[in-house]
Amino acid sequence: MQGIIKSQSRSEKYFEEKCFITEIINTENFASFSLSKAKVSLGITTENHIVKDTDEVYYILSGEGEMEIDGKIVGMVNKDDVVFIPKNKNQRIKNTGSEDLIFICFCSPRFEVKNYSGV
Repeated sequence: MQGIIKSQSRSEKYFEEKCFITEIINTENFASFSLSKAKVSLGITTENHIVKDTDEVYYILSGEGEMEIDGKIVGMVNKDDVVFIPKNKNQRIKNTGSEDLIFICFCSPRFEVKNYSGV
C-alpha cells in the first residue's frame, strides 16, 4: 500500500462499545496494524471489552477520561497522553470531562470485529 487515503472516504460510525469510530486505515492488504479515531460522548463509559490477540495504543487528542484495564483504574488521561493496552486485557474508558473524549487508536495487528468480545 502506498499513496494518500483521502479523508472523504471515511465516515464516523457508532460502535456497540458505546463510542463513535472513524476508521482511518484498516485493510487486509496491510494487516500489521490499523488506525482509527474514537469519540466517547460526555458522561459515557465504554463497554468493558477485550480485543483478542491485539495490542492497542490510545493517543488522547482532546477531553479527559478515566482508563480501566483488567478491572483496575490505571489513571486519568488528558490531551497528549498515551495509553498502552496489552492484548487480551479487558478494558474501558470513561469520559470524565466537559467535552467529547477523542483519541487515536492504534491496533497491532489490525482491528478485526471477530476479535472483539464484550466482557
